[in-house]
Amino acid sequence: MKTLSIREARQSLSHLDRLLSVEGEVTITRRGEPIARVVHVGRKRPIPSHKELRDGMRPIRKGSEKLIRRG
Repeated sequence: MKTLSIREARQSLSHLDRLLSVEGEVTITRRGEPIARVVHVGRKRPIPSHKELRDGMRPIRKGSEKLIRRG
């Protein structure tokens, strides 16, 4: 884990992505006290498909407009 002062963090913003890929985590300090932790977010999770859930449901016998009117 790399530790940077605020001044060093400002100067290294242009290559922060490379620094995070090497270190994994960077702690930013002010006067020696940690104030922030920067971590690599990683890849986005895929959006789950609900097809299996929909396929397992019974079909609705009444139309949705009738259910809405009744409610």
